[in-house]
Amino acid sequence: MAASSAWIPRGAQAPLAQALQDSPVVCLVGPRQCGKSSLAQRHNSARPYFTFDDSTLLSAAVADPAGFVAGLPPVVTLDEIQRVPGVLPAIKMSVDRDRRSGRFLLTGSADLLLLPAVSESLAGRMEVVRLYPLTEAEKERKPGRLLERLLEGSLKPATRPGEPPVLDVVERLLRGGYPAILHRTPDRVRQWHRAYADALINRDAKDVTPLRSVDRLGELLTLMAHQTAQLVNITAAAKHLGVRRETVENMFSALERLFLVRRLRAWHRNEARRLIKAPKVHLVDSGVAAALIRLSAGDWNTERERFGHVLESFVLQQLIAQAGWTDPGLEFCHYRDKDQIEVDVVITRGRSVWGVEVKAGATVTDADGRGLRRLADAAGRHFQGGVLLYAGTSTLPTADPRILAVPLSELWTH
Repeated sequence: MAASSAWIPRGAQAPLAQALQDSPVVCLVGPRQCGKSSLAQRHNSARPYFTFDDSTLLSAAVADPAGFVAGLPPVVTLDEIQRVPGVLPAIKMSVDRDRRSGRFLLTGSADLLLLPAVSESLAGRMEVVRLYPLTEAEKERKPGRLLERLLEGSLKPATRPGEPPVLDVVERLLRGGYPAILHRTPDRVRQWHRAYADALINRDAKDVTPLRSVDRLGELLTLMAHQTAQLVNITAAAKHLGVRRETVENMFSALERLFLVRRLRAWHRNEARRLIKAPKVHLVDSGVAAALIRLSAGDWNTERERFGHVLESFVLQQLIAQAGWTDPGLEFCHYRDKDQIEVDVVITRGRSVWGVEVKAGATVTDADGRGLRRLADAAGRHFQGGVLLYAGTSTLPTADPRILAVPLSELWTH
């Protein structure tokens, strides 16, 4: 893995620059500590910058949102906007008077579109650009083109001899993508991840949820870490925690707003039927998931099933992040049929369908592609191709010419 303390170029740089050229308000959203403030300031270091982590600034904005916005420079960056959603209506009024592009660059450590306190969506005035923890391609300073190559059908069989990079895959999965842990030892990485989750729940949760108490959020997050890449069962979670189902739904939504977990809806070729299928839960960062369930590199052989689930979440996050600079309009789902045959990730663009299956092992068999073949049958002529990502070294053909077995390392070597 590349190691340098220098700035790591982000794939979101180009989408951010494009949005600022034609939108009066741009909001750069993503988890805390993923690099939003650094990217916002690096885009234009001369742009006036204010952060609502400053308690004095926060108090002024809360007390008089309209007066605060009126006193700002005409072009400005406001960091951690989720802490004072009351300024958004004032920003709307300001933009309606002056719709020049790039006036307000906002950053948020919570999904503004999901916040219950946000009454003004700035529809038609704001573009949202998402920034995630570092992808493995970004760490290696590579363009991250696996998703693009899958969509354009340019992946081809290629034999590359060598030892399977299993230990490298394990290390990347356990480390996750937050910039602050790039050069820490494994023990320090686990400690950072646990402290990070605690800080978000104890400090930031109050900004994103109307819950009277957030005491049980940490328990729910740990439970979801144990269930990452599995079907969501809110009723079972409520029973486990000893709280009402509605409470768990609200808690889960808070974890989503904090970019700690995501729901991955089920795919079905009939859109109406798709909506009644159970979604999967995924922790956004594999390092946080591994730390919460106390996985370590030494568990690889004895805890392969748990590693497999975290690896699935890891791959999903890499692909979703790559979509941000490849095609933000892509949709991500999972597939599961009545026979319990699954595909980990289904990617759609319009009616076109691609599939991605994830395998922790370094060898593949015909049985490993069963889910992708079933998805191909279900999608019919709309199926464009699929990949079986595994911990090997060569890109191999399978029984279906539309499906290839592709090394996981392709996520970060191109």
